Amino acid sequence: MEMLHYDFMQRAFCAGGLIALIASALGVYLMLRRQALMADMLSHVSLAGVAAGAYLSINPTLTGFVVAVVGAVAVEYVRKSYRTYSEISIAIIMIGGLSTAVVLMSLNQGVSKSFTSYLFGSVVAVNKTELWLMIFVSVIGGAFLFLFRRPLYQITFDEDTAKTGGLAVNWISLAFSVLTGMIVAAAMPIVGVLLVSSLIVLPAALAIRIAPSFNAAIVISMGIGLAGVFSGLSASYELSTPPGGTIALVLLFILVTGISVKKVVLKYGTKRFRKGNELKELRDSPMPRFSKDGLSTKSDSAG
Repeated sequence: MEMLHYDFMQRAFCAGGLIALIASALGVYLMLRRQALMADMLSHVSLAGVAAGAYLSINPTLTGFVVAVVGAVAVEYVRKSYRTYSEISIAIIMIGGLSTAVVLMSLNQGVSKSFTSYLFGSVVAVNKTELWLMIFVSVIGGAFLFLFRRPLYQITFDEDTAKTGGLAVNWISLAFSVLTGMIVAAAMPIVGVLLVSSLIVLPAALAIRIAPSFNAAIVISMGIGLAGVFSGLSASYELSTPPGGTIALVLLFILVTGISVKKVVLKYGTKRFRKGNELKELRDSPMPRFSKDGLSTKSDSAG
């Protein structure tokens, strides 16, 4: 393909593929833990780190990464104070991160325009530093999800039972939140702050609707994320549209199409099942029934 002859497109596909795989797998856990908004919250916190880096003349990608991790740790501590209303912790940290970002951006008017790439994503402009950061995060994230897949599974569905069973629930949850912050910060150059949750939530949202098991949901989510990113990048190159928004629209289209197809299949399958049961009940019924030649009984047709 012509677009793969360019170095920036090669980096874009490499970075997009890595983040799509790890973010989609993470999304399944977040959806089942009812923390889908956590990705959106951490992206806003990461934006505060980007603004701080620009204000202090430090690499914004690195500062955004560090602040996202700090925000993930803060969420866990605030969540303990509101156990009954755990979603409040997400709202509190999001407000703090977004307000800090706005204030810091207002103090440095000269760099406001450069924040467009962080808001909406610019995967075709991924540099080598950002690519290596994504590789690092993908390796760490993949290793964590693989090694702790059983504890995470138990914590996801029944945290109290997992704690009773002797699992270090608090430490595992904290490590999971830190990993989420790392992945969100690494995904920002691809889809941007405003769309980062689409890469994490949309593939998982479809996977948990159509998958027959938990492991299948993770595999399907990773496949959907990979297909969405690659299709979105290709469409963005051909149509000259923003890559982040194009990827999000492609993933949304896949989600809507997948749910619609499932509904049609279930509806058609249910009708066939009901019709088959009705015919079976009619055949097995001892009552007389009509045929072409008039009234016949089960015994008549057998003879």
